Amino acid sequence: MLADSARGFLDKSAPVKAFRDLRDAGQTHDAKMWKEMAAMGWAGVLVPESAGGVDMGHAAAGILAQEMGKTLAVSPFLSTAVIAATALRHVSDARAEAALAKIASGDATYALAVDETSKFNPDATAMTATAEGNGFRLTGKKTFVVDGALADRLLVLAKTDNGLTLFDIPADRAGITRNAQNMIDARDSARIDFDNVEATGDDVLGQVDDAMTVLKPAIEAGQAALAAEMAGVAAGAFGMTVGYLKERKQFGTLIGTFQALQHRAAHLWCETEVTASAVLHAGRKLDEDPDNATMAVSLAKARATSTAKLAVIEGVQMHGGIGMTDAFDIGFYMKRARVGAEWLGDYGYHAAQVAKHRGF
Repeated sequence: MLADSARGFLDKSAPVKAFRDLRDAGQTHDAKMWKEMAAMGWAGVLVPESAGGVDMGHAAAGILAQEMGKTLAVSPFLSTAVIAATALRHVSDARAEAALAKIASGDATYALAVDETSKFNPDATAMTATAEGNGFRLTGKKTFVVDGALADRLLVLAKTDNGLTLFDIPADRAGITRNAQNMIDARDSARIDFDNVEATGDDVLGQVDDAMTVLKPAIEAGQAALAAEMAGVAAGAFGMTVGYLKERKQFGTLIGTFQALQHRAAHLWCETEVTASAVLHAGRKLDEDPDNATMAVSLAKARATSTAKLAVIEGVQMHGGIGMTDAFDIGFYMKRARVGAEWLGDYGYHAAQVAKHRGF
């Protein structure tokens, strides 16, 4: 029912054409659309009811993300409603409760500032948070901050004296410089410089030197939802490709009748179904046994990365020459799949996580 409801809304209000229009207008965010999503409860899908959310869980968040992937809907859903909301849920204080309420209402958006190099590796964070009185001074750089150019607040990972600390700070604080990056999939991303940025003790999310207690579940929630979005990208590309096979004629014959193309389409369908199952399992694992969800999440992200890559390559190839042009939408799916493959850990990173938890 949730998937059907989401699909009806997205097909009408956020089709691929809407994404193309945003791209052509040089925009990376549709604030009105996000407000509509918040009104439907999507922004509060992981927010407790006490803070104004609907608290439907990670499996439900994955269903929404998957439907968004099918139409390439642009929103801060992953960064805000999934990653930030999960992090804030692991902090029990009035400030976190108020922040969750703003997320649920659509009044606050977040971005996760973790990456510092071309590869995802939070443990290698070099950005420093130097103690000063009762607070800190943040100095360093973050890159590939998805939704970072327009977000209201930033979750920032920095190195403190005896470990890593997570900070929740407003994006317009003095000393923060945001440089929008032109990503190939035309979504909001930024490189952010922190020059002696002041952070108080109240800005610490969780405990000093213990960021991962709060950040690890938030990252895994984001990885699972991103895997769901990529599964949606694969399904969207597959649907577009099958539709083309049913209407394109070559030498007077529908190309969908060619057995070689039928075999390739059947193989792709099987891969999308297996990946959808892995994604659903990851969401359920996060809901039922979050402390032991790492392998399920990494398996889902690795599979979704692989399947989305296959779907877009097959899609472009079976569309032929038109698939290589900007005038046709299949290219948008390829670009989204490429960016999604790198965000929050690429295939190699997650394959290594699976191997590690399997004892290899």
